[in-house]
Amino acid sequence: MSISALVVDDEPIARHAIVRLLREDPDIELLGECGDGASAVAAIRGQSPNLVFLDIQMPAMTGMDVVSEIGAENMPATIFVTAYEQYAVQAFEANAVDYLVKPFSRERFASTLQRAKTRLGATGAEAAATTRILQALDALRQRADYLERIPVRVDEHVVFLAVDDIVWIKASRNTVQIHLADRVHELRETMAALAARLDPRHFARVHRSAIVNVRRVKAIHPWFNGYHVVTMDTGQQLRMSRYQHEAFLRLATTRRDG
Repeated sequence: MSISALVVDDEPIARHAIVRLLREDPDIELLGECGDGASAVAAIRGQSPNLVFLDIQMPAMTGMDVVSEIGAENMPATIFVTAYEQYAVQAFEANAVDYLVKPFSRERFASTLQRAKTRLGATGAEAAATTRILQALDALRQRADYLERIPVRVDEHVVFLAVDDIVWIKASRNTVQIHLADRVHELRETMAALAARLDPRHFARVHRSAIVNVRRVKAIHPWFNGYHVVTMDTGQQLRMSRYQHEAFLRLATTRRDG
């Protein structure tokens, strides 16, 4: 079985490493290599490779942008290449999408390529691969949409708060109070709107008027009538709605295991 392959990576060293290993495989017909997303789109459309090694983190036009431009349903079998990025790897693993983390070993490359060959030879593999790619990229896009910094006004200045520094957030009518370890900032936004832009793997609503940073939770203690008290690493204690307890524990356990 001859498989035509295209290599796309903006880093010459990584690109050449893949090319070198592919040239050692008699089943592979190397069509070429691309150093940017735009040329990758042209090559995929013009040469119709069976297999593409596609770097995710490229300037100007990322690997995700390449897939969007081509259309996931029109993409060849794809092995995503990434410098280690936790959420990308989690998305690929959750959806059984082939990937390589740079730098990769010869053994890892060989096993990934063999898995791609097996899928290329399987009946119905193309439709299944499209579904997997769409699901993985949707997970990555959702991650990209979450806030990493929040702009707040301090006197005549705008200060950017890293969301990782947030301990908890309190609702106050049409504003929220963002509590850090050593200070509090007020933001003119509703709790619901802000919650929608925070990564749900890191932030949880423990009460209708309180969101906590899961990574800053120190302990959870039973209270009365089915309620619990959440103790933050700053010593702040917050009442948890009895309806949120089991869901919150699942989230906290996932964060601890992850």
